[in-house]
Amino acid sequence: MLAASSIQLSSNPIDIVENIFHSKSLEFERRNTNEVVAEVEGKWDNMLLFFAWEEHLRCLHISCLLNIDSAAADTKKIFELLALINEDLWLGHFSYWEEHKMPLFKHSVIIRPQEEGFEEKLNQVISIAVDECEHMYPVFKAVITQNLNPRQVLFADRMSLQ
Repeated sequence: MLAASSIQLSSNPIDIVENIFHSKSLEFERRNTNEVVAEVEGKWDNMLLFFAWEEHLRCLHISCLLNIDSAAADTKKIFELLALINEDLWLGHFSYWEEHKMPLFKHSVIIRPQEEGFEEKLNQVISIAVDECEHMYPVFKAVITQNLNPRQVLFADRMSLQ
């Protein structure tokens, strides 16, 4: 069993991700040795959290998929919105998954051997990813499904926070 406070050089952080999901009573699927996925209940809709471990880079990739089908949407507006949103993000970025026609939040974490406090760090990254997706879901939804202007929707969203 892995220690919760550190990662050993030979360990797989996907095991720690599984421990986090288990402790939060989230259903998850271990797709293979280096991938795990879980569905998270959101305020607007459920989100899919995906984790992939690249051992050679010592990098853990995290994606949070927003369940908004944009197959019929104006992709120019989606990419304009992505650029506007990403200008203000400090951690991670939003992207567009062309294959599934859906927006997603992405972030990667470089892991040092025997890193202390990794589980706490990972919990924080998960929380940030979910919070960013929750915050931006209505903005993406308005642009994608109502074909609204990205600047107007994002500006209206920012005004509501003040």
